[in-house]
Amino acid sequence: MSEKTIHNFVFDFGAVIFEWNPAKRVEEHFKGEWHGHSSAVDFAKNIFGSKTWHDFDKGVLSMESVIEQSAKRLKIDRDRLQSFIQPIGEELVPLEGSIRCLESLVQKKTADSSIRLFYLSNMPEPYARELERRHAFIKWFDAGVFSADVKQAKPDLKIYQLLAEEHSLNPDNTLFIDDQLLNIQAAQSMGWSGIHLESPELLSAKLSAFINGKKA
Repeated sequence: MSEKTIHNFVFDFGAVIFEWNPAKRVEEHFKGEWHGHSSAVDFAKNIFGSKTWHDFDKGVLSMESVIEQSAKRLKIDRDRLQSFIQPIGEELVPLEGSIRCLESLVQKKTADSSIRLFYLSNMPEPYARELERRHAFIKWFDAGVFSADVKQAKPDLKIYQLLAEEHSLNPDNTLFIDDQLLNIQAAQSMGWSGIHLESPELLSAKLSAFINGKKA
């Protein structure tokens, strides 16, 4: 067993730094009208898990096109769907516990210049710009990649490679935190360490195992 000391902390945004619960969003907006789906969970998967949405994440489809195509595919009133999709960027709420974790890492950076913070997020361009505009703490990160800005999305290795090459990330010293297991597995295939964050409340405890080094 060798010990890895983490210098590069790479964070996903949705369900790690910002609250992201697609089924809850569907429940609050559609209020029991699942439009042919058995549950809010299934309805949410058919919106956010679709190729249309993945192309939106990748920056190859506009919001207008996403709304038009999804409304037609799901047989939902276009205006109703627009009022659901359009404001997502401004409605994403930072998770208080996660912000405290970031603050702790920022403090550690003042004593250890080798520590760097990055983000790697599948994020449509309109939402990315809204987050940058609304949340000053994004400037705490040394750098990051939003999928729409580079026309690549997780779990495609190309987006990880872009971040790694741009900032000379040594895989032995790099930790990636994401709520999606496939995204973690992609990072691990590059030699990064990974935290599959199944609940954002676990972030502090899981990070603490890495901050001063972890057996790997």
